[in-house]
Amino acid sequence: MQMPEGRPSPDQLLKQIEHEEQRSRRGRLKVFLGYASGVGKSATMFDEGSRRRARGEDVIVGAVQPKSSAEIQQLLLKHEIIPTLNVEGRSVIDLPAILSRHPQVVLIDGLAYENPPGSANAYRWQDVSTLIDAGISVITSVNLQYVAELQDEIAAITGKRTSDTVPKNFLEKTDEIVIADAPAEESLGRIGGGAEEERKLSRLREMTMLLAAEVVERQLQTYLHSHGIEEVWGTQERILVCITPRSNARQVLESGKRNADRFHGELFAAYVRQSGLSAEDQTALEKNLTIAREIGAQVEMLDGPDTVEGLIRFAKDHGVTQIFIGHSKRRGWWNKLRGNPVERLIDLAEGIDIRVFPQEPSR
Repeated sequence: MQMPEGRPSPDQLLKQIEHEEQRSRRGRLKVFLGYASGVGKSATMFDEGSRRRARGEDVIVGAVQPKSSAEIQQLLLKHEIIPTLNVEGRSVIDLPAILSRHPQVVLIDGLAYENPPGSANAYRWQDVSTLIDAGISVITSVNLQYVAELQDEIAAITGKRTSDTVPKNFLEKTDEIVIADAPAEESLGRIGGGAEEERKLSRLREMTMLLAAEVVERQLQTYLHSHGIEEVWGTQERILVCITPRSNARQVLESGKRNADRFHGELFAAYVRQSGLSAEDQTALEKNLTIAREIGAQVEMLDGPDTVEGLIRFAKDHGVTQIFIGHSKRRGWWNKLRGNPVERLIDLAEGIDIRVFPQEPSR
């Protein structure tokens, strides 16, 4: 249904109402994320709990790490604590007791724990979901090393792998994420020494900030969709490489891949179908598309009478932040378009960065 500019449609209004009703029934989730041990996430979390109690909020502690510093012990003196249960040597939050007490906020120090067999949930993060569904807000803490999807990369940096993990998509559902960014004093000497250790810690810190940026991206998307707002730009890098039959696609794709990997972004490769391709051009096109798939790009075949407008439409629909093209001054595929294609891309991009790779055709 077409509505006057700025006025939401009935479907958009319904989606917004449903979203707001769902949020009003559920608790909120806040996560303190650390890039290494000893960065102060637990102390910051309990300190926030103390401030909330001082403001009149009903706050309790549902879990404490087995080994806590003197600073943490002092902070805990200000809180009501529901002790964890020791089941088969594992620390398990007392879910029934917390649900029965039903505070406004529960502090859970240490999100990445696996519960013993027979528990209501297999993992502690699932216990947290249960509390949130019951209308209890949760503030919790976790280190980057426990994110399941990052295990291989972190093991390559630190040489260590953890057994307990938290899925990345759970963290992406948080309402607020805070990076604990104090110097990692307790981790010094654990993953190397000197300049090498600083390099590793710097890489872990960068990964932590990128993960937090992804969470913010998901929050932004949810807000925009629930309010019927069209998303044009994203907070994460999404790179679109334009594929043509005659360009040297590997150079452009490899550059796009490096940029996407560095920022944990997405890489797309798109070709707008054109009629009348020669057999030679068709063969070259298939070769370039094969390179795109091998590199790991998400390949899209687009339709439309105007190639530039088709690419821009796809870019805006998918929140693309950069468009990469290979361009030759020789007459060829790009020059068949009306006007200068690079200038038209820039004119229509409206804030999307355009990167042009001058090159000779691949043949």
